[in-house]
Amino acid sequence: MKHYTTMKRVFFPALLSAFLLFWALLGSAADDAAPSADQPVSAEAVAIFAGGCFWCMEPPFDKLPGVLSTTSGYTDGHKANPGYKEVSAGTTGHTEAVEIRYDPGQVTYSTLLEVFWRNIDPFAVDRQFCDRGSQYRSGIYYRNDEERELAEAGAKAISERFGKPVATEVKPATRFYPAEDYHQDYYEKNPLRYKFYRRGCGRDKRLQEIWG
Repeated sequence: MKHYTTMKRVFFPALLSAFLLFWALLGSAADDAAPSADQPVSAEAVAIFAGGCFWCMEPPFDKLPGVLSTTSGYTDGHKANPGYKEVSAGTTGHTEAVEIRYDPGQVTYSTLLEVFWRNIDPFAVDRQFCDRGSQYRSGIYYRNDEERELAEAGAKAISERFGKPVATEVKPATRFYPAEDYHQDYYEKNPLRYKFYRRGCGRDKRLQEIWG
């Protein structure tokens, strides 16, 4: 009995100490793995808008804090992997569009919509400025009900403000196809040609007429 009592005094405290040490190390590892409250959690969301020539739709979004990238491309058509020549000919059903990747912690979808509306003619049917055809129709391609509701509310408000119907389509997002490399960041790669095209197309003049 005396031997057993001695063993208890030595063994069990040692076992308890080992257990407490293990538990402390486990908690420390969990703390290291979990992000702290002041560490931002990375997030990325996507918006797809069509506003006529995609060259002209990249710059206003690139300026926004929180926008990670803009990509010119094609959406809402019926042919896989369309190219610029066939899209611009109006044979694939696509419209020129921009895909915007953004951090929703820095910029909201509502803000993106505000910028979108201010950079298009919402009343033009199957055209935008000097570019004509369904491949230049304006559109908002939503990914969830919240985006749809915001887009529809914006269209309704604009229609009521100006007293005429908004032609911009609001539809579920379908596959987006990036355009050829030479279309990406065209306004930066070819600034003189871009400015000449934009001015010749009367885009800024018409935007001033609508939005002031």
